[in-house]
Amino acid sequence: MTLSLPLPINTIINLPRPLLLGPPSRCRFSTVAFRPSSLLHISGVVSRNLCRYWFSTMTTAARVEQEEDKQSKTSVELKEKIEITEKEREIFDRLLGTLRFCNLDTQLRVAGGWVRDKLLGRDSDDIDIAIDNMYGSEFLDKLKEYLASRGEQVQGDTVIERNPDQSKHLETAKMRIYNQWIDFVNLRSEEYTENSRIPTMKFGTPKEDAYRRDLTINSLFYNINTGSIEDLTERGIDDLKSGRIVTPLPAKATFLDDPLRVLRAIRFGARFGFTLDEELKQDASSEEVRVALGEKISRERIGNEVDLMISGNGPVSAVTYLSDLKLFGVVFAFPASSEPAPSENCGSICKAYLEAMWSLIQTPGLGKFSGEQRRLALYAALFLPFRKTVYKDNKGKMIPVVNHIFKFSMKRKTSDAETVINIHRTTEKFLSLIHSLQLKNGAQVDKLDWATDILEHWKSISVDDPEIPETSKIRVLTGFLLRDIKDFWRVALLTSLLLSVVDGMKEDQETGQLDFQLEKLRESYLTIEETICELGLDNIWHVKPLVNGNTIMQITELKGGYHIREWQQKLLTWQLAYPNGSSEECKDWMRQVKAKRQRTE
Repeated sequence: MTLSLPLPINTIINLPRPLLLGPPSRCRFSTVAFRPSSLLHISGVVSRNLCRYWFSTMTTAARVEQEEDKQSKTSVELKEKIEITEKEREIFDRLLGTLRFCNLDTQLRVAGGWVRDKLLGRDSDDIDIAIDNMYGSEFLDKLKEYLASRGEQVQGDTVIERNPDQSKHLETAKMRIYNQWIDFVNLRSEEYTENSRIPTMKFGTPKEDAYRRDLTINSLFYNINTGSIEDLTERGIDDLKSGRIVTPLPAKATFLDDPLRVLRAIRFGARFGFTLDEELKQDASSEEVRVALGEKISRERIGNEVDLMISGNGPVSAVTYLSDLKLFGVVFAFPASSEPAPSENCGSICKAYLEAMWSLIQTPGLGKFSGEQRRLALYAALFLPFRKTVYKDNKGKMIPVVNHIFKFSMKRKTSDAETVINIHRTTEKFLSLIHSLQLKNGAQVDKLDWATDILEHWKSISVDDPEIPETSKIRVLTGFLLRDIKDFWRVALLTSLLLSVVDGMKEDQETGQLDFQLEKLRESYLTIEETICELGLDNIWHVKPLVNGNTIMQITELKGGYHIREWQQKLLTWQLAYPNGSSEECKDWMRQVKAKRQRTE
């Protein structure tokens, strides 16, 4: 249930009549879509004609939109009224009830993103309350007192202290009520001494607070006491309507105050498809701001912003801005001992791979990607040019530089680094199988550096069984590959296809020469995916071995160690070569191999 709360007559802004998101010609292309129920399926794979139609249509649409973007300014439809949900109404009632209960002469305002998103007609659970005459922790105590008087329980609360060294200038109190976390902060103004970039904080007016916000579109307030929207910079609504990313104060001062705002500006520009102000771009790319971003902001906060960019709906635009504004090397910082050293235009090259992957994974039927697979697929493409780059750690060990980027430059979880590195390793192996998978023939894969032992095992099986089909070789090799990469195999396949286009080319060349031929890659992907599914290899990593370790030791009369692992690899080769084979047949084969070896010895 939602309650419509019209803007009151005395609101200090006037919203214009709703405008179209774009010109009619653009809307005609950008709204092309297919309902999942209408997709035509052939052998579990989406119709190629349908995929081809979608891909060519969207490619044309992208070109049209790019041309129109050069000729027209963005115009955004805004809501004429803010719609308050039932939960939001209950929360606001409790906040106002606290004022009455404690006899407080306090103004409460919802700040920033919630107001912006509501005007854009989007849902938002980002409720930040700005308080005009007390600290957030003080109001939190009053709120808890009021809730206790009603017999209502607080689900959780905490206070995050200031950390000026990391540009965290403001204490923030947080409370969870109605399954919703809410932040409470005081309105503030900031004063800087001549020789310090750490401000002196003091209570400020609503206008002073609005001007200290990162962007004008995030400087809007919703006054809970009066039910009015307040645009105190007098341009937040206009910039939201025109799709502009602008800072309330001069951009350089805003960025030096909190350099993370550079990344936030990029993220919001990419998220909403808004245009970054020219002055903002110039200041964002300045040496002073780049140094401040690298030195003042924690790597975890940088990583959080990058993750939001990659997980959002405009990752290509975001990375393009990072590259164009010379921030790529700051965000994805390399260790000094990296070999080979990154090229000057590495950001543009990485963006080209990312853009190709982004175009591919949006094609209906081209893989079934979860949100996590999609995120890591984009990272794998973004860092593909660095797959062979290493650095020397403190112990002198050579480590993939992608590991450093995830663990140190962005402070992401170790599993992210491990998954992307594994995708890269599998990509190189997949690359050697692409042609055979397209032809459904393993004749051309007699020599593979990564599969020497596997091929030897298969040859020994084929010698004893001349009738074994040639396709079993490609099934065995692909099966080992998929058991290693598991449910990221489709990501690895797409990544290997990207790499196949530039295989043999110099990757430090100008990105304008990197033609990924996406339509051909899409066709190749569908063919290979269909082959893998026909071979019964989808989910092959869930298939349990027919013979366990104890049985291996009993039959071979071995006690463990290297020879047992070798037998496990032989048995998996046999099991992949004979997908319908039974456990007893596998054991019989083991006995035959053992007897043959004994006769030879």
